Amino acid sequence: MLRTTVSKSLKSGLRLSSTASVRVANIAPRYISTVRVASKRQGLSLISKRPSMALNNSHIQTRGYAEVVKVPDMAESITEGTLKSFEKEVGDFVELDEEIATIETDKIDVSVNAPFAGTITEFLANPEDTVEVGQPLFKLEPGEGGAPKAAAPKETPKEEPKKEEVKKEEPKKEAAPAAAPAAPAAPAPKKAAPAPAPAAESKPVQAGSRGETRVKMNRMRLRIAERLKESQNTAASLTTFNEVDMSSLMEMRKLYKDEILKKTGTKFGFMGAFAKAATLAMKDIPSVNAAIEGPNGGDTIVYKDYVDISVAVATPKGLVTPVVRNAESLDVIGIEKAISDLGSKARDGKLTLEDMAGGTFTISNGGVFGSLYGTPIINMPQTAVLGLHGVKDRAVVVNGQVVSRPMMYLALTYDHRLLDGREAVTFLKTIKELIEDPRKMLLL
Repeated sequence: MLRTTVSKSLKSGLRLSSTASVRVANIAPRYISTVRVASKRQGLSLISKRPSMALNNSHIQTRGYAEVVKVPDMAESITEGTLKSFEKEVGDFVELDEEIATIETDKIDVSVNAPFAGTITEFLANPEDTVEVGQPLFKLEPGEGGAPKAAAPKETPKEEPKKEEVKKEEPKKEAAPAAAPAAPAAPAPKKAAPAPAPAAESKPVQAGSRGETRVKMNRMRLRIAERLKESQNTAASLTTFNEVDMSSLMEMRKLYKDEILKKTGTKFGFMGAFAKAATLAMKDIPSVNAAIEGPNGGDTIVYKDYVDISVAVATPKGLVTPVVRNAESLDVIGIEKAISDLGSKARDGKLTLEDMAGGTFTISNGGVFGSLYGTPIINMPQTAVLGLHGVKDRAVVVNGQVVSRPMMYLALTYDHRLLDGREAVTFLKTIKELIEDPRKMLLL
């Protein structure tokens, strides 16, 4: 009885529902040549109308199966992000590795690219949604050149003629001949120019707006706030200051910057010199490059034989700290080049998670924005951060004489739990000495 019913359904060419088709496929498989799943919305359809009969290719649907693309792995410490936007529309055709969506994390923006060429059939999340790693994001149907058809309707400017019709009506209104002659009679109103005087009465209305605008903090800004507050709540922060005469370093830069630029393509700045000076000073004070780990605020000191310098870079979204790896093995120009490359990537929004991970010591240069003095905040779990500031000509005493010198204030904020005052002051003083006589860096 069942076989007869199935056979009749097949001969009549009926399209079965998803549930019915599954049952038929399980009970009477030899009566069905092909069962194809297009999508949940389309359900299951029987392609061959005649059982046990060779299939005609013209009866087979050429449409492919839409595959679900999920939120990719981003990093061990990142499990979720905010879906910032979809760069494409449903129905658009995308090539392999073409960007489809952008996910904002607390460190960088992650692009989700097409794993293969195909057509977007459905979005499974909305912008501003919090999405987790492995969560379905959109559906992509493999194929070639499916989007041009969808793009065609966008090009049809059928509404433009309507705008032209409106313009045609406007001249009719202006065509009133009676209004034109009335213009000469207007001179009298010109004398009424003093009328603006009453306008002065409306000025008080414009004085002082009391409007408010509320903007939700982006994920990066929230994470920055959390980390800065964590630093204040965890570390026993203390800042020590010193000042450095920049004359010798500036003179060296003036003499060799053109030659260095020509040979290496790198501009000779100050950051590379300060970073190198810091790595050399750490040889005498290794605690600066150490970190506290363990439960209840930490019970273990970890000393590292490498120096990864985090360089603070301001971006439109907030402060980021890409890392120069193994700075102890680089010379001044090598560090300068690495910093320059990371800075460019940060401003262009091209930093990777690998560029941001780790770091054992941070240098922040507020002088590029005109800062004269400041106390930087420790980038946990690091132990110290060096703050550079603006170079200003000031009167100083040299060999009993008052002279003008380009001076910079230095600030070292350190975790007093690990670093004592004597060590912190000695570390900063060593940096000062190396900068005031850069030749010493060639000897250490």
